[in-house]
Amino acid sequence: MKNSYVKAGLALPSMKIADVSYNVSQVEKLFLSQNDLGILLFPELSLSGYTCGDLFFQDSLLDACLEGLKKLKEDSKQKKGTLLIVGLPLRRGNALYNVAALINDGHILGFVPKSNLPNYSEFYERRWFASGYGKTNQVVSFDGEEVPFGTDLLFADDDAIVGVEICEDLFVPDKPSTHLALGGANILCNLSASDEIIGKREYRRDLVKMQSADCYCDYLYVSSGTDESSTDLVFSGQRLVGDNGTVLVDEIYPEENSIKTVVLDTSKSIHNRIHQNTFRVKDSRLYRTIPTDIQRLGEKETTLSELKKKLSDENFVIARNPFLPTDEDIAKRAETILAIQAHGLVTRVRKTHLYNLVIGVSGGLDSTLALLVMKEAQRIEPKIQLIAYTMPNKGNTSSLTYRNAQALMKELGCEIHEVDIHSGVAKHLKDIGHKEEYEGERDTAYENAQARMRTYILMDVANMRSGLVVGTGDLSELALGWCTYNGDHMSMYGVNASIPKTLVKYLVRAYADKSEDMKLKKTLYSILDTPITPELTPNRNGVIAQKTEEKIGKYDLNDFFLFYLLRYGYSPDHILLLASLAYPEVSLADLKNAEKRFYSRFFSQAFKRSCLPDGPKVGSLSLSPRGDYRMPSDAEVEMYLQIIDKAE
Repeated sequence: MKNSYVKAGLALPSMKIADVSYNVSQVEKLFLSQNDLGILLFPELSLSGYTCGDLFFQDSLLDACLEGLKKLKEDSKQKKGTLLIVGLPLRRGNALYNVAALINDGHILGFVPKSNLPNYSEFYERRWFASGYGKTNQVVSFDGEEVPFGTDLLFADDDAIVGVEICEDLFVPDKPSTHLALGGANILCNLSASDEIIGKREYRRDLVKMQSADCYCDYLYVSSGTDESSTDLVFSGQRLVGDNGTVLVDEIYPEENSIKTVVLDTSKSIHNRIHQNTFRVKDSRLYRTIPTDIQRLGEKETTLSELKKKLSDENFVIARNPFLPTDEDIAKRAETILAIQAHGLVTRVRKTHLYNLVIGVSGGLDSTLALLVMKEAQRIEPKIQLIAYTMPNKGNTSSLTYRNAQALMKELGCEIHEVDIHSGVAKHLKDIGHKEEYEGERDTAYENAQARMRTYILMDVANMRSGLVVGTGDLSELALGWCTYNGDHMSMYGVNASIPKTLVKYLVRAYADKSEDMKLKKTLYSILDTPITPELTPNRNGVIAQKTEEKIGKYDLNDFFLFYLLRYGYSPDHILLLASLAYPEVSLADLKNAEKRFYSRFFSQAFKRSCLPDGPKVGSLSLSPRGDYRMPSDAEVEMYLQIIDKAE
């Protein structure tokens, strides 16, 4: 499989102001201690120190930095495949520049000058340095080589394309990194020397997070440490990594002479840029692309097992439930989601002037969440009436789900109705020539007749009461086709259409946790503890017999596959790799079988998604054929299954 993983390091060396020999030795120590880094980033002016002041005017300091750079250039021959990025003051012509030097495999690949020089409050950079703004297509003679100099440089190795900016460049509206990203850079590096004052840590974090989101990239940031002069300022050595809008690293006051490593996946930004086609903006600047040797975490083409071991050794963390939030307050996120669902429903009610909401309540998770959404909608629009039907089938519906459905409808203040569908289903099956139920036939027609009967009843009730049928099916069921076509597949507004099953559980639990109604809380917890089931086959002495996950696999795994298929467009072997890391207790053979089952159902059941009712998009993913996902109903799955089979 293709290896898109690059290990990067954020280095904070011990430093002595204006003692270049010492500083270079500390950079060397950290650089030579690493064996598998693709990128190693140091702070701004790391060879001299940022707080040298008027010492920057001293030739001895500037010359020492150049000698130190030669030494690092020679060192880089020992560390092939690592792009080393350090900062130093560099003379060019009659000006002095604050630059980043990029060193790789025994060569200085380029000098990138700082464009935006702060000269306000505690900063006086224009006293010493010239701006690199607009410096393009230029070179510097250094150590027998003509080295590219300017802000028009990209450093590329296949799908790893590095762009560099320096400190203040991130803090301005027209960021150089924005242009670098539009030019193709998907790994942006910032050498910084940003002092620590109240609130600035959070400000830098937000800048890095949002720039990585806006540019669909990985953004590496490392600032000078406490060894800088404390005459007027303190520096904290903050290290940050933003990954397409997610903060992977945020450290402050780290240990000196340390490297914080992080594994980047370049395929993530590439997919985001392809998908978000508004990113395709032609930048007016022309960039020089410098061939660079950036090693991957292992070989560029490798096996799943080899790459898994490499990632495991790096403690590469993959969330088992990627649809669930990890960095926000649970109650707050749940409230936000319910508000989106409820407001979508309220808007549909107000537009149609149909205020009677009709729902079938099974005592399962999906209808529970839909009913909670209806209750929230009623809080927004008091004219809404909740009309709830439970439709048991004698012999199939368990006593547990029946009791839970009755309790839930009562506790949420619904108008409660019950229709036993047993006789209706039996007559219908007899009318079409199906064998009698008591003869033991339990085929698809028998199961689906029940789901369609329930929808038939709800639709007629809605017509009778001038109302809307609220759909209960979730995103996971739509992905897998685990719904009866024109049965529970259909409604007049599907409030759960973009909520995957793992998130359904999360939302119901969050609602239960915050509820002050002890009876409602108890009922919701009971529903959460009930096995997921459509109850379309006979129970066993009143106990659930048909369990969904025994048929279609565990929902957490199916949701895992679905997330990475839709969100990042990963290939099946890439998704399998991530699943093997997230679920180490599951054998590769079992994961492969689960993924093949998922892909087979996702493709074969696409026709059900081609005619879905309306429903609100809640997260970043949806399978609406009118909105997010357009897929032909007769697409072939064979290529995907072959990729899974070959993965090893």
